[in-house]
Amino acid sequence: MLGRRTVLAGGAAAATALAFGGARRALAAAAPAIPTVSIGPNVSIGNGVAMPALGFGTYGLRGDVCRKSVADAIAAGYRLIDTAKVYVNEEEVGAGIRDSGIDRKALFVTSKIWVDDAGYESGKRAFQTTLDKLGLDYLDLYLIHRPRGDLAGAWRAMEELHRAGRIRAIGVSNFDDAQLASLATHATVKPAINQVETHPFFQEMAALGALTGAGIVMEAWAPFAEGRNGLFTNPTLQAIGRAHGKTAAQVTLRWHHQRGVIAIPRSSNPAHRRENLAIFDFQLSADEMERIAKLDLNRSQFPEWT
Repeated sequence: MLGRRTVLAGGAAAATALAFGGARRALAAAAPAIPTVSIGPNVSIGNGVAMPALGFGTYGLRGDVCRKSVADAIAAGYRLIDTAKVYVNEEEVGAGIRDSGIDRKALFVTSKIWVDDAGYESGKRAFQTTLDKLGLDYLDLYLIHRPRGDLAGAWRAMEELHRAGRIRAIGVSNFDDAQLASLATHATVKPAINQVETHPFFQEMAALGALTGAGIVMEAWAPFAEGRNGLFTNPTLQAIGRAHGKTAAQVTLRWHHQRGVIAIPRSSNPAHRRENLAIFDFQLSADEMERIAKLDLNRSQFPEWT
């Protein structure tokens, strides 16, 4: 039976090779192609911004583990890297990006403004601090992390930075329909992304439909529900995985992808990072999607975060 910790063919060798010189370059050369999703528009160029449909999350990663994980994720093929001020790891994420040796323009880097900085002047200062910690000249995506504080002021600052070309796209995180509607009353740039909790046990289908209708892309934090409710050993996900020679984790990420949801799984394990990338060589059938739909408990698995 395939489980979450099953290493893909060749994965163990690739993970071991990371300990030796020259491995990163070889892995990057063999990195899988990740499809992109058009978000935006980018006001400076008048069309959408291409955002990878699958990325690498860094919540909970700190210090040298974070730095090495980011560098290796890029070597494995990830191009979307997600962080936030409140993760207290922006400096390590930036160091990992530099360690990777990849051209900055090949990456899509996201960070977020925290509640304490929600405001016009404070938002601009927070953005500059984030850039300085990352060691970057611009961000590809900047989000309001939670719908609290002076949201109008924060959004105005983000719009100005967006128009100045310092942020390629702007969006929000953890906003519900009412909060998005409130933002729309004073926004001149529509959010490109709403990053929310969504996974097989909290599918947020109504919210997904509303966002899609509004031209806003849903992005999933904790796309595996952090393993809560037994996701990695769920019988339905494992059975579907066996039919495709995949793990429950890969089935979950493929399900996100087929719904049009961008996912940012996190792992400090090189083999798991590569496993999470191998989702573009199979397709879930309509019946399999329906079986996963029946797993929806329609409630958050993170009540402490709401």
